[in-house]
Amino acid sequence: MLTHEELMAALPHTLDKTDFPELGEKYDGKVRDVYLDPDHDRRFLITTDRVSAFDRVLGLIPHKGQVLNQLAQWWFEQTADIMANHVIDVPDPNVTVGREAEPIPIEVVVRGFITGVTTTSLWYLYEQGERNPYGIALPDGLKKYDRLPHPIITPTTKAAQGQHDERTTRDEILAQGIVTPKLWQEIEEKAIALFMRGQKLAAAANLILVDTKYEIGMVDGELTLIDEIHTPDSSRFWVKDSYVPGKEPENFDKEFMRKWYAQQGYRGEGTPPTMPDEFRATIGGRYIETYEKLTSKLFEPYHGDKLGRIRGNLSKYL
Repeated sequence: MLTHEELMAALPHTLDKTDFPELGEKYDGKVRDVYLDPDHDRRFLITTDRVSAFDRVLGLIPHKGQVLNQLAQWWFEQTADIMANHVIDVPDPNVTVGREAEPIPIEVVVRGFITGVTTTSLWYLYEQGERNPYGIALPDGLKKYDRLPHPIITPTTKAAQGQHDERTTRDEILAQGIVTPKLWQEIEEKAIALFMRGQKLAAAANLILVDTKYEIGMVDGELTLIDEIHTPDSSRFWVKDSYVPGKEPENFDKEFMRKWYAQQGYRGEGTPPTMPDEFRATIGGRYIETYEKLTSKLFEPYHGDKLGRIRGNLSKYL
């Protein structure tokens, strides 16, 4: 685990953006710079140190890109027996080369607990009196942070850039012909299996995988995991020893950052406040600690010229 002083020293060396036109057409995601290479049916995903919340980029966090890319790779390896993934190569700590997939335009969100504060969160809807959110029947008497009787899937549509995802249901997905009933059943079964594997491995690290989202596509007719899996950006983790039903547990995810913004009076509208350097370093430390807890590996940061290193490691593709 890096010291706070080491994280502070890394702040001037965060990776904001890349420029490798030789790799192909560039798409700027909130966190990743993605280069499309249709001639070889692949894409290059370069995970920067950008951090996002409230559907916007909010700043740069030391070593975050490396943590996310390496943690996603670890999870892909731990779940390859359940579902195929898009990974072809990880030539650099911040880079994944993935197979080009035909994305399914649904975010597959799996939840094991009832929680959340946004207007699409399970707890918010339940507290408003909904007992059939996302087309799923829930019993009366649930309290915030309660474990659900069994993991459930609460799908959302994938919105265009700059827009918000919208909640949907299994019946709506099938009625719109987005996927066939057979394919959706396979998606549901594999998503639950992935989530159960994630909860088992998280428990071994004294963490609880609370909920997560999966991006899924088709590669050569096979369901394939794309993007990332079980990272603090796509998942909610609680500290297992701190969990008591009805009380807010300690977390290892972006909720820590969202709460800071809420304390400043910001919830996504207008101009966001700038994160102090001390806070950015603290967030970086939490990402690294999550990586080390889950993988049981010591995080090995890179302190040199990241862009130069990435270019060198991608030289065989340039």
